[in-house]
Amino acid sequence: MKVVALITVLMTGALLVYGIEEMPEWGDPNSPASTHVSPKYIQEALGKTATPNMVTAVLADYRSYDTMGETVVVFTAAIGCVLMLRKKRKGEKGEGD
Repeated sequence: MKVVALITVLMTGALLVYGIEEMPEWGDPNSPASTHVSPKYIQEALGKTATPNMVTAVLADYRSYDTMGETVVVFTAAIGCVLMLRKKRKGEKGEGD
């Protein structure tokens, strides 16, 4: 079973390395993200969102559902940590009591 797992990991790693070869270089001004997506946000952010800060316009208007989902996940994790790490009051029964 360990051999099958090792072969699976190695094949997945080889596939990922093969896929990375086709990606554009870091900071390439001719990459698709720089030639198609960024100019649209830069030109239309102020007019469509009425928000002078482009980062805020993208996070709050264009990607608002995604940002809200991320916030819910972080909030849920924080509540879970608080519940696990809280001190028990006198008289409360714990799991082992």
